[in-house]
Amino acid sequence: MTPRVAAWRGFGRPEAVGGHRLHVHERPGDGPLHVFLHGFPSSSFDWRGVLDRLPGRRALAFDFLGFGLSDKPREHVYTLAWQADAVEELVRRAGAPPVVLVAHDMGTSVATELLARDVEGRLSIDVGAVLLFNGSILLDRATLTPGQRLLRSPAGPLAARLTTARSFRLQFARLFSPAHPLSREEAADQWALLREHDGHRLLHRTIHYLGERERLADRWHGAVRDWPGPLSFAWGLRDPVATTRVLDGLRELRPLAPVRELPELGHYPQIEDPSAIAAEVEQVTRRAPDRP
Repeated sequence: MTPRVAAWRGFGRPEAVGGHRLHVHERPGDGPLHVFLHGFPSSSFDWRGVLDRLPGRRALAFDFLGFGLSDKPREHVYTLAWQADAVEELVRRAGAPPVVLVAHDMGTSVATELLARDVEGRLSIDVGAVLLFNGSILLDRATLTPGQRLLRSPAGPLAARLTTARSFRLQFARLFSPAHPLSREEAADQWALLREHDGHRLLHRTIHYLGERERLADRWHGAVRDWPGPLSFAWGLRDPVATTRVLDGLRELRPLAPVRELPELGHYPQIEDPSAIAAEVEQVTRRAPDRP
């Protein structure tokens, strides 16, 4: 474990949810509870720079089951419904305050599942505003990496077993923009988190969510279109996976939604330029309804 990852572990705590332990980072503060949902194959560690730039804001960030410092059960079916249930449970334990959801990559599909439940009138938490960025929500418009395609194929279990620090670093580096390349230190941190509890051997299982994006497309796209609250987008335009074609499709679904374009950023804006994402979180928070 690298020093920065060890420090991040110390800022959080393990919490039992649904029979498994999740790594949870929670801090007190003012206003609504900001819930940060990370992507594949990383963890809540991605949010550290954004959180540093939101002093005084109440926040909750956790590692989804199968990711980061959370448990990684080998035989679990990693559905986004399970991850969304975990969000609801952790927010209820925090006292069920009004929530601002901030979601990236895979986390955007967890967020849209929560919005779909809200549209149906069966969400147990109060979502006041949502910020989604750089997620392949419209999978038919995204450009999957060679590694993602391989993990989804029949050769996925073998590909996961053969994943090494070097192969991971090469794949992960492609997600960053030329202006903000992946640093050696960041690569080491991300690899340490991935291989914790042998998570790199489960990549073919934790990528299960891409199939759900296909099967549940109508439900989740409908949530983007129909959820009545303030929904905003921010987008790193140099993203090679969740490309501008995905953003164009989201604009078609939600033509009045505010959009912040980030021309020089790639798939991980919160790592490349955390100040830009923190500023957008503040904007979204101001759009949230004023609730006690």
